[in-house]
Amino acid sequence: MEKKIVIIGAVAAGPKAACHLKRLRPGWDVTMVDQDSLISYGGCGIPYYVCGDVSDEAELRSTSFHMVRDETFFRQAKGVEVLTRTRALAIDRKEKVVRVKNLDSGEERELAYDKLMLATGARPFVLPIAGSDLDGVFTIANLHKAIEIKKRIAGGKVSRAVVIGGGAIGVEMAEALKDLWGIETTLIEFMPQLLPKIVDWQFAGMLKTHLEEKDVTVFINEGATAILGDEKGMVIGVQTPKRTLDADLVIMAAGVRPRSELAAEAGLLVAPWGGIIVNQRMQTSDPDIYAAGDCVALTNLVSGRETYAPLGSLANREGRVAGDNMAGIASRFKGTVGSFIMKAFDRCIGATGLTYEAALAEGFDADYALTAPADRAHFFPGEAIAVFQLVFDRTSRKVLGLQGFGVMNDAISVRIDAAAVMITAGAVIEDFRDAEMAYAPPFSAAIDSINAAAFVADNLCADRLRKLDMDRFLAWMEDFSLEPDWMALDIRHPLEAGPFVEKFGKDRWLAIPYIEVRKRYEEIPEERTMIILCDAGTRSYEVQIFLDHIGKNNTMVVSGGFNVIRRLGVDWLP
Repeated sequence: MEKKIVIIGAVAAGPKAACHLKRLRPGWDVTMVDQDSLISYGGCGIPYYVCGDVSDEAELRSTSFHMVRDETFFRQAKGVEVLTRTRALAIDRKEKVVRVKNLDSGEERELAYDKLMLATGARPFVLPIAGSDLDGVFTIANLHKAIEIKKRIAGGKVSRAVVIGGGAIGVEMAEALKDLWGIETTLIEFMPQLLPKIVDWQFAGMLKTHLEEKDVTVFINEGATAILGDEKGMVIGVQTPKRTLDADLVIMAAGVRPRSELAAEAGLLVAPWGGIIVNQRMQTSDPDIYAAGDCVALTNLVSGRETYAPLGSLANREGRVAGDNMAGIASRFKGTVGSFIMKAFDRCIGATGLTYEAALAEGFDADYALTAPADRAHFFPGEAIAVFQLVFDRTSRKVLGLQGFGVMNDAISVRIDAAAVMITAGAVIEDFRDAEMAYAPPFSAAIDSINAAAFVADNLCADRLRKLDMDRFLAWMEDFSLEPDWMALDIRHPLEAGPFVEKFGKDRWLAIPYIEVRKRYEEIPEERTMIILCDAGTRSYEVQIFLDHIGKNNTMVVSGGFNVIRRLGVDWLP
């Protein structure tokens, strides 16, 4: 029996559902409605279009075989009718019709449906401050805005830019402006760190340091209070509580909010923060209406709580599930673990699951293993340091999350992806410890980074390792009076440790090379608490075990060691 399907929204989830549905039910009448003229584009690729990695905006709207996904493509290649420049005004659930309006002609009409899907996406959050409507202030809302930004830059109209918001889009746009175009770029973030709630502070700190190395000015703990304009209505700067920043381009990247007004007005169940409530079949509170993409509320599979995850990858998967169920095929989308990865100049940063801070807030008996191994065999040309943090629950030993930071290659993404699969399955430390990862020296060390992080977590749970949190160590380095009985035990090579002894004095910094500790341990003061330091933390742990064995158990290890410290941009390094 032929059915009529109407899908509101034609960017990610909508096209996926429509095309999948036509493959399952070729005889059904499927219509997509979108208020924009440009549809089915890769919104996550916008920063890469602005920076020039993607040369033409049409590439963001094209298939892998170079056909532009427009109305003609969907009608002729997919059998899906598309109404662009058409806004959905209201849903009549009793009569099962959607009232729509053509934005060019003003004509209104009704579309009947048997099944309806909402893929209305999200809108950028516009800060409620003066000047947000000035010429030269942009949100990353759609492809039209990206085209205009690039046009202004290429036309030589932009020399100084301010990006408001240190989330993923803000960081990507800051890179785009600086990397290709050489624009003087400042990034400001209201929260105490970049990528708030996505990664923990150490990883945000390493990212900030790298951005500053690439001449992006970064201010955290500092929000915009006003955007300044001239008498012609053109933007000229951004005001914060601490300074005035000159700018002829302002990118407002302060996050997005789900577009759920249509659903709420139709009486569908919507979360207080705006996400449309759906079940695992992507059904709303009306069984004949489905929703998917950036407009829906999802379940976090680690915490079990409601969450928001506006990602194109998830939208496509949700769209397929919605298509299955509209076609009568039982299919489920269980939720998300919040996997994330991004490029920032020569580095990449990624995460999956909960951060340590989030895990504590959720009530877990949380701890973390911070490691800084080589990203491939140490003897292989081009190896580099990759920093990982495994978050886990000490009581249940369940792994709650993994974060990674390293050079721009495959090392981080491979481990984040593997961790995401295992965390989704409810993995514990032993699962990460025993995970079989493909090995060859160009790709990894013989002990994979995931296994190594799990080894450290296992040692922490068994109380074989006593670690000193990095933030506490850095606070001590800024003010030795905080812990006057502490003393650093630097077990690196004398050429590395020597300058620290010279700078901080033998009363605060004791240098004994790793290979000499067993014969020189009597030089270690009995009355002091020794903070053991090496490059990554592995040798420090071995020394701690030996010192415990001989009765010197007043020691702590700085996990991640100088491999992390150097990447945090501290100013006290000799």
